[in-house]
Amino acid sequence: MSWNTRAMKMALVMIGLVTGALAAQPATAAEPERIGRNGDWTAFTLPRGGGKVCYMASSPTKAEGDYSQRGEVFALVTNDPGADIRGEVSIVTGYTYRKDSEVTVQIGGATFEMFTSGDRAWTQGPEEDGPLVQAMVRGVDMVVKGVSSRGTLTTDTYSLSGFTATKALIDKACP
Repeated sequence: MSWNTRAMKMALVMIGLVTGALAAQPATAAEPERIGRNGDWTAFTLPRGGGKVCYMASSPTKAEGDYSQRGEVFALVTNDPGADIRGEVSIVTGYTYRKDSEVTVQIGGATFEMFTSGDRAWTQGPEEDGPLVQAMVRGVDMVVKGVSSRGTLTTDTYSLSGFTATKALIDKACP
């Protein structure tokens, strides 16, 4: 299975969990459509109800940690006009985070914290997503650190090459 196919399927699950779409319709009811790729980021749209959800995804260029197995790992930015969501940043980590742990995101000299639930991490809300997205626009790399339920520290490095152009695609498709 190619990265794009895995990314679409994982991102579809992520979007469903974040926005409740899976409760409203089965995942097989709609397939994401790739609308573009720039650098290390790929943009997709997903029909939902009478509208659509747009998101962009990337996988780490470098993953570090002493783990024996790990699932798919993605950084996502989502626009869901129907839910009044724009620029929501989330991480899918491929393992269950330690309960009540936080994820640290570093871009240049800026540090952001995200809360965790299961194998996902989010900011506290739009007031934190905005500055994080702006740092991603200006940055070169994003380093995400988290701790698994087994106590394993992981460090994932994402390239931000193509982030700005890909963000413009989802902003145009889902204003």
